[in-house]
Parts: sequence; structure tokens; C-alpha cells
Amino acid sequence: MRKNKDARPRPPRRLRRRLPLCEGEKPALPLPDGETRPKAARGWLVPLVFLLFLFLTAVTVLYGQRFRQRFVYPGDPPPTELVVARWQYTAFGKFGGTGWSHNYPSSDQHFAQVISEATNIDVKSLSYRIVELDSPDVFKYPFAVVSEPGEMALTDHEVENLRQFINRGGFVVMDDFDGPKDLATLRRDLHRAFPDRDLVPLTIDHEIFNVFYRIDALNIVSPYLVDGEPIFYALMRDNGTIAVIACYNNDLENFWDYIDRGEYPLKPSVEAFRLGINFLIYAMTH
Repeated sequence: MRKNKDARPRPPRRLRRRLPLCEGEKPALPLPDGETRPKAARGWLVPLVFLLFLFLTAVTVLYGQRFRQRFVYPGDPPPTELVVARWQYTAFGKFGGTGWSHNYPSSDQHFAQVISEATNIDVKSLSYRIVELDSPDVFKYPFAVVSEPGEMALTDHEVENLRQFINRGGFVVMDDFDGPKDLATLRRDLHRAFPDRDLVPLTIDHEIFNVFYRIDALNIVSPYLVDGEPIFYALMRDNGTIAVIACYNNDLENFWDYIDRGEYPLKPSVEAFRLGINFLIYAMTH
């Protein structure tokens, strides 16, 4: 093989210098014939791994800040245009009277967060509050959500506040109840407030399903097995607009709560947020 005349001659092995061994360090053992010692990691590899670690950590923290803020906000909500009220009411039933708190607070936070990202409404992820139905504070928040209304056992004062809330223009989303018994319980207490009205089923062509997002179908898959098809009922005002929408055989709040866990299919999860935003826009514009 012809040698390159311009190549720098390799120094004899005897002229190569080795660093002195540290105290206690043993010299490397010779390798068997044909084997080579692995090369040390290049100088840029360690900084690159460190930067990648910082990037992934930052992404994880930001994602957690966006959704999973698992704490109860200690005090009044921020002074935003919208604050969603979660009603606490007198209840007896299959959950021992605790159904009003189901999916709290993560569903409230996620719903408010998506509203802030999908609309121009001034709202933050902490723009929610628990409000007792028998309190005068109920009239401060015109958009309310009720979880598990099939547990309702309202007092006379709560029934009066419900009547006044609706007569003053408030809007209520009744969610997370299923089965004939739950529906009968809700109808009973609504009838106490409005003896001349009853819940009526809505169809896909109603404005509330097209006011912001166009909802394709109302057979929204429930996040768990229920006995019957989902039906959206409404309690109407005297002028024909909706005052209460009841999501029967469904549970939008469960989808809101679990959106960051990947446990439910994406389409019904997205539809649950789209429905909630439609309800809100309808309430604010009617």
C-alpha cells in the first residue's frame, strides 16, 4: 500500500506520554487479542442529555399547570367576567348526599381552562366556586352547575332560591344522573319550584346545540354503562328560552375531569366540552 507523503509521521510507541496514575489507581489490564476498549463518550453528549432532561421537565410542569391543579382554591375566585357556581344542596341518595361534589375540583378547573382557550370570555382556571343553594350568594353567579341532581331533597328555602334564581335570568346545568329514579327525583323538586312546567326533551335542531359549536348528534356516549339512551331535557321560561338543561343518562363532568388522563375516548371527551361551552354561550346571550 502506498503511503501518503504529506501525512504526519506517527510517533514511535515509546515516545507516547501517559498521565501518571492517581494514588490507589491500578493500571488497566491488557485486552485479549482482537478486542478493543470502548471509546469514552464524546464531550457534547452529556450536555445534550442534560438539556433534553430540562426540556422534558419543563413540558411536564407546563402541562400540569394547564390542567391537573389538584387543590381547592382557598378563598374567593379571581375577579373575572365569568365565575361558574357549583351548587351544594340538601341531598339524600345513593351517594349519601355527597353527589353534589362529584369530580370537584378538577372538572371545574378543566372546564374553565378550556373556556378561556376556546372563547374570548375573561375566565381563569380558578374561576369557580362552591355556593350553597340556600345562600343569598346563589344570585351572584348566573351560570350554575349541579352534579347528581338525582340525589336532591331540597328544603323549602332551597326551592324558593331555585325559583328566584331562574326568574331572575339564571341558567342551570343539571348533569351526572341516570335511571328512572334519578329523573323522577329531579322532576319532583323542579315541580315544587314550577308546578306549571315540566321537563321537555330537546332535539338536535335546537339553537343551544348550534350557538357556538355545531353538535353533530345527541347520542353522546356515557363514560360508564347506564340503563338507557342519553336525553337532553330542558325546563323552559315563559318566553320559550331554556332555563335548565338536564343531561340525563350522561356525565359531562366526568369527561371534563378525566380529559388529562387519557382514560376515555377523545371524541366524546371533546363533545362534552363543546356542549358545556354551548350551554354557557346560550346562557350569556339569552
